[in-house]
Amino acid sequence: MSVKSMFNDIPFVKQLGMEITAVDDGYAAGELPLEDGHSSNPESIIAHGGVTYSLVDTVGGAAVISQSGTVSPTVDMRIDYLAPATADLRTEAEVIRSGGSVSVVDAEVYDTDGHHIASARGTYKTDGDRGESPWTEGVDESDVTQLTDD
Repeated sequence: MSVKSMFNDIPFVKQLGMEITAVDDGYAAGELPLEDGHSSNPESIIAHGGVTYSLVDTVGGAAVISQSGTVSPTVDMRIDYLAPATADLRTEAEVIRSGGSVSVVDAEVYDTDGHHIASARGTYKTDGDRGESPWTEGVDESDVTQLTDD
């Protein structure tokens, strides 16, 4: 199973309409078409901060897992919102440090009009829980340990 397909199959990712578009060793990109249901304003479409955060967190997680090859939950995320998003979102995330127990990711969010929407830095746990965990329950262990970058 590829990291890209694994993330695109996450129910929350599907519900928000996100798509992971690229995954490479320590890198991921994703998009989110902005819809009425994503808005923080009842009169116009302005992305709710939680929608932007969810995109960053998901794309960042894909970047980490593409390198760690194991479940890597978010420990902490700091996001700076730079401009209101009124058009579709795209995010790129890159692992800037991969240590024995955590990885650090930097991510940038732009809208399709070219506006810089947000910058973020996330920390993800990478030493993994090789035993049973809520993230691996019911998952074929070979799917988690044999991820590809397709």
